[in-house]
Amino acid sequence: MKRILIIGSPGSGKSTLAVQLSKQLDLPVVHLDKLNWKGDKNTLNSIEFDKVLEKVLKQDKWIIDGNYGRTLRKRIEHADTIIWLDLPRLICVYRICKRYIKGKITKSKAYGNPIH
Repeated sequence: MKRILIIGSPGSGKSTLAVQLSKQLDLPVVHLDKLNWKGDKNTLNSIEFDKVLEKVLKQDKWIIDGNYGRTLRKRIEHADTIIWLDLPRLICVYRICKRYIKGKITKSKAYGNPIH
């Protein structure tokens, strides 16, 4: 397990699991939201995003979390392990609301995803 892809619904715990696995397996974490967002209001265009992602995928070791369906096939092809988090919708919605409120109060960003 040197190239791990974590996918699942928003609020399913992808980023949390990625950080935990990173500590246990000594693998670098790549949050797709951190790659995609430039500040709080703008994102990379698809050509820029693909270039950055391609550099990541060429690395020997990584844990990538995030959905970004347009690039899913490419990420699956490079991964040696795929983890799909399939949690009940109610739990995911609760976690999204909790993350939003916490972000508003603390002005923090959840793994690169801006809180609006």
